[in-house]
Amino acid sequence: MPQLRPALFAVTLTLAIATPAQAAAAPAITVQNGRTQPVFSYADAVREHVYVESTVDSDLDGKLDKVRVDIIRPKESGPGLKVPVIIDESPYYDNSGRGNESERKIYDAAGNVTKFPLFYDNYFVPRGYAVLNVDMLGTTRSDGCPDIGGKADVLGGKAVIDWLNGRAKAFRADGTPAVADWTTGKAAMIGKSYDGTLANAVAATGVEGLKTIVPISAISSWYKYQRSNGVIYNHDYASWLANYVDTDPEAKCQAVRDKMDAEDGDDTGDFNPFWAERDYIKGLLGDASRVKASVFVVHTVNDLNVKPDNFSAWWKALADRNVPRKIWVGQTQHVDPFDFEGRRALWVDTLHRWFDHWLHGVRNGIMNEPRADVETGPARWITQRDWPAPFALKASLRPAPDGSLGLKPAARNSTASFTDVAMTESDMVADIGTANPGRVAFTTGALPLDLRLSGTPTADLRVKLDKPTSNLTALLVDFGEEARVDWRRGQGITTLAEEDCYGESTAADDACYRKVVTNVATRPLEVVARGWIDVQNRDSLSQAAPLPPGTYGTVKWLTLPQDYTFRKGHRLGLVVAGTDSTYSDETGTGATVTLDLARSSVVVPFVLGTPLADVPRDATTFRGPDRVELPEPEPGFSFF
Repeated sequence: MPQLRPALFAVTLTLAIATPAQAAAAPAITVQNGRTQPVFSYADAVREHVYVESTVDSDLDGKLDKVRVDIIRPKESGPGLKVPVIIDESPYYDNSGRGNESERKIYDAAGNVTKFPLFYDNYFVPRGYAVLNVDMLGTTRSDGCPDIGGKADVLGGKAVIDWLNGRAKAFRADGTPAVADWTTGKAAMIGKSYDGTLANAVAATGVEGLKTIVPISAISSWYKYQRSNGVIYNHDYASWLANYVDTDPEAKCQAVRDKMDAEDGDDTGDFNPFWAERDYIKGLLGDASRVKASVFVVHTVNDLNVKPDNFSAWWKALADRNVPRKIWVGQTQHVDPFDFEGRRALWVDTLHRWFDHWLHGVRNGIMNEPRADVETGPARWITQRDWPAPFALKASLRPAPDGSLGLKPAARNSTASFTDVAMTESDMVADIGTANPGRVAFTTGALPLDLRLSGTPTADLRVKLDKPTSNLTALLVDFGEEARVDWRRGQGITTLAEEDCYGESTAADDACYRKVVTNVATRPLEVVARGWIDVQNRDSLSQAAPLPPGTYGTVKWLTLPQDYTFRKGHRLGLVVAGTDSTYSDETGTGATVTLDLARSSVVVPFVLGTPLADVPRDATTFRGPDRVELPEPEPGFSFF
């Protein structure tokens, strides 16, 4: 055995004879049962704030923008005990607030936060983490102007990771330098909606030190957030949102917003450099190939705010690059997993083990578990190897002139026509079996067994127009009385008076939140999958090509993804129409659209094992239920 050096021997001896009282006075990271334990005092935690210098000048005042960072960390953290970091960067801390209860930051006289929104600080600080609430550039107490997914948004958050790892400067309120000597440099980013979007954006830069992200209902492509294959959801949305999140006087950032309006391409709906800068899958500032962080995705298939193609495209890009990942897929609308009925304790524990593994290096087996948790009905969940369900079988369902939908193609020269007019989704699916000049509709017979769709259907249509272009809508509909998640009401949840608590509390910041239940409604039909396209963008999102009038062309595109079970006895329907006024503020082109039925289909991924040959092609006209008004998703800032 080699001799101990005197200094090393002294350290060893000191550790050996330390009394229990001395050990208790200096708690260290403690792990039991694969989880860090709450050994640090939340009440005594250090609460401070710094301003990190970014690399951008988004408000064009000649000075680099500084990012406001509010910090809470264990009192013991410092050069002798370094801790990892959980970051929630947000533009909403002084407007709509965060979480189901719209919590905002509350400050003391020194400008430090005494109430941090959400439970992350209450729960994770006692377990040996620092929690940072970061004001996105252009919002709350940060400098600059909101960039709505662009350069300032991305590089502001990246600067915080750089500061934690000694690559950027930060200052205290008095101008003195601030050094993050209390952290390991290992960081996570988490958040819902815009917050999760910032996590995706920063991860796409490949910044060193960002070890994991948890994007919840997050955007991966701002084009997908505001466009679908050339169809515009909202005109001049980026400038509107920038103005909403910026609580400075309007004049300060008006020039920035005007530039957004000039560059967003609302006159065409095409993909252009404005949107390429705001694409994190394969964009100008970063892409999925650069991601070094693990990714825990949470999204819902009925999110018609941040539509679910934002998560499915991101998820596929990560899978193609074998990025370590996990996913929860729910059925409510724009809802945090903390507010999935019956899942709160499981969510907190899963998130805890995820952070412990990636930030503290705890070997707790979380990466050996099934990758996907999927909600298959109101508050009913399954666990599976991946998402979409592995080995799904793609079935081509084909429309026929008699209004049926089956597995065999229609006879040659069979057609159906409608006019592109702006219609609500309710009108498109009303009175199926009754002629409507603004749509065509087709249905299967009664299903002899349950059919589970898992993944993304494809609309594959052969069309002829009498004008250069038309908007097209494809809807996959479940006709049948059923109790389903009512995601249109309250985002799919009702908030109760009763609370439960996760973490430690102070008089200023409690760890308790109101419970929720899933809203359920019984209706005779449900629109399951939706897809929209401008025909002139059928071949390219960036270069429009009108379809010569009177000439047939193939229009093939992905609908939004879904995970949904069509029940035995129900009928599966396909509706093809023009402009969907429920989700787009465009007007119809007035074009007459002729569908070549023999060469048109919708391709649906059904879970392997479903005997599709048993699905009857019922030639009897199905009238469907009397007109049903489907309430539109509730608007409002609470979506964020």
